[in-house]
Amino acid sequence: MVDDRRAAILRAVVQQYIETSQPVSSSHVAEVSGVQASSATVRSEMAALERDGFLQQPHTSAGRIPTDRGYRFFVDAMAAPGKLDPAKANDVRTFFNKASGEIEQMLHETGRLLSNLTGAAAVVVGPDHETNKVRSVQLVTLGPRTALAVVVYSNGSVEKRSITLDDNTSEATVAAASAHLMSHLTNKALFDAGTILPTTNANVDALVNKTLGALQVTKVEEAGDNVFVGGASRLAQSFEAVDTVRNVLSILEQQYVVVTLIRDLLDRGVTVSIGEEHNLRPLAHCSLVVAPTMIEGEQRGSVAILGPTRMDYGQAMAAVTVVSKRLGERLSESDN
Repeated sequence: MVDDRRAAILRAVVQQYIETSQPVSSSHVAEVSGVQASSATVRSEMAALERDGFLQQPHTSAGRIPTDRGYRFFVDAMAAPGKLDPAKANDVRTFFNKASGEIEQMLHETGRLLSNLTGAAAVVVGPDHETNKVRSVQLVTLGPRTALAVVVYSNGSVEKRSITLDDNTSEATVAAASAHLMSHLTNKALFDAGTILPTTNANVDALVNKTLGALQVTKVEEAGDNVFVGGASRLAQSFEAVDTVRNVLSILEQQYVVVTLIRDLLDRGVTVSIGEEHNLRPLAHCSLVVAPTMIEGEQRGSVAILGPTRMDYGQAMAAVTVVSKRLGERLSESDN
């Protein structure tokens, strides 16, 4: 348990350390409005907070800095994510008012926007193709034994799959299979399409089933196809230790790991994960702030930022909340 005075002291230490990245002294905390205690009393209380695991002293005679537990108390004590700075809020409005083009490009640029707002790395996970309705599907011959299935979804995203053709598959068979797929999949979610009714041509039916099977195959490793990371270089600048930078960048490259972590947090109702709470050693010095992207009332993606534990949590949570909300609204418009 942390009483009111210790809570005020802990908040003061966290806020000062976030602003300066320097250990915080008791004399500075004593000057903070709301603490109302002498420097000696603050020093004693800071020592107690250190014993309880909320603060640590990096060097003898130095001030204190927050631990993961200290940051957790600070975040949990926040009444709300905070309000995004007016200039940043205007940047968000301007971006989404002008956003257009293919969904992949918009998600990529959303990641860049979020990184610019927070100075951290941004991770934007787009909607899964399986829940999007098919706008069009085409099967195109590329060679004697190869065809390409191209699906355009209602949100503007495009998926391609290479199909191996049987020997002597004719252009007419490919064209008939393409037309049959188009007539049965349009305006349906790919994974809700069910069994497509057969034609009177066994060769066409075989190609239709092979194409549908290829399109419906989902591999966890392919999650990266719908993940957009922005601002990795900004994150690298947040750490002095080369090993830390290398480890963090390595995790960002393993997009499946990042997506799995984000989904796990959202499934547990967690919006902020701090340091060792991730259970990923390479991210022990990082915090992750996440929010779901809601499209027509359903969670269809997510937005997150990854930065040092010494981040401005109020602004980070506000930015992620606002961007995820606006992105969801924009994608809902694209779906209709």
